[in-house]
Amino acid sequence: MSEMALAVRTQDLSRAYDDEYALIGLNSTFESGTITAILGPNGAGKSTLLHLLTLMMRPTEGTIFFDDVEAKPNRESHRAKIGYVGHQTMLYRTRTGHENLMFFGRLYGLDNLASRVDELLAVVGLTDAAQRNVEEYSRGMAQRLTIARALLPKPTLLLLDEPFTGLDQQGHTLAEDLFKDQKDQGAITLLVSHDLSATARIADHCLVLKRGRLKYQGPVTGSLQSLYQSALQDGAAT
Repeated sequence: MSEMALAVRTQDLSRAYDDEYALIGLNSTFESGTITAILGPNGAGKSTLLHLLTLMMRPTEGTIFFDDVEAKPNRESHRAKIGYVGHQTMLYRTRTGHENLMFFGRLYGLDNLASRVDELLAVVGLTDAAQRNVEEYSRGMAQRLTIARALLPKPTLLLLDEPFTGLDQQGHTLAEDLFKDQKDQGAITLLVSHDLSATARIADHCLVLKRGRLKYQGPVTGSLQSLYQSALQDGAAT
């Protein structure tokens, strides 16, 4: 993966659990400097797509490309620039906020790690809570730290699965601004969220899934809610 990927592409990407497919033959391209909303009803395959793009889950069929290179989970360069926010915070509750970021930063092999950690703690508003154990954090504070963890490697691919969970209005606004900043820096961002109002404020592209199949992909034009509902009714990918 190059220093800044131009695109992430899926080719005939599918994932089955036992004998049931959660994602079926997805062909899509995500460009640098875009935020793509991944929409669909429960069970549509949204989280499965994000898990596949983390490279921690193998597809049943199909291929993922970073630029024109097939993405491989055992290639450190292919995973080093991926930031992920999932349903679980993946934080160590008996360690401080600062210790958590230092730990994950070492896994990434980051240079100037201490200054990067201090910078991100300040960005997400947790400087004063940096030396407190995560078990003492509110749900919103833990979510802020989770977002900071995802931003540690200055990701070229940022995968966000319900990133606004637990955030108050101030945290919500902060997160939206951070994700827009990542877009401005050229990151490829995929966003799954039930909060369509927040999603509509920051997403410029949209991909709609239903029962694992692609129903729409393209730019967000007009109302995101209307686009989404129309895609589910029409059932035709574009």
